[in-house]
Amino acid sequence: MVYVEIFWAFFLANLLGYGGGPATIPLIQNEVVNRYEWVSLHEFSELLAIANALPGPIATKLGGFIGYEVGGVLGALVALVATIAPSAIAVIILLQFAAMFKDSLQIKYMTRSVQPVIAILLGVLAIQFIYTSFEDSGLIHLMIVTVLSYLFLEKFKTHPALVIAGALLYGGLFMSGLIIS
Repeated sequence: MVYVEIFWAFFLANLLGYGGGPATIPLIQNEVVNRYEWVSLHEFSELLAIANALPGPIATKLGGFIGYEVGGVLGALVALVATIAPSAIAVIILLQFAAMFKDSLQIKYMTRSVQPVIAILLGVLAIQFIYTSFEDSGLIHLMIVTVLSYLFLEKFKTHPALVIAGALLYGGLFMSGLIIS
């Protein structure tokens, strides 16, 4: 039964996650944190941070790891198939119609109308992560990472991958006790 739950959790999240990774993340979070309670919000936020730092699609990394934690190797495979299946099915079915409707105003309006919903979902997710970061590491460390990230991204035009690596290094030093809270 757990494999069916793993499949449906990731299949539904990726089926309804119109817009790719950013739209899918809150849906995956709802399934694995709120509905099935496989991981806590704190664990999910840490997993998401690691998934963002690694190359490749976020949803497949989340699916593989959570599927493995819940159902072992078979659980990881089920989660990966469920993550990939909606896109594969949609591409196979919709590719035939893409050429016919590519200039349709209704399709363009539909696509634009989904964007604010995605922005709101990402905003809520960011607020939840800020809150859990504040609870776990305190205001000082949260502000240090936030200000340094902003400065390196906006003022010094540092590549985002280097900023992520720096934040991971800072978090590793903080968690190892080398940086005192």
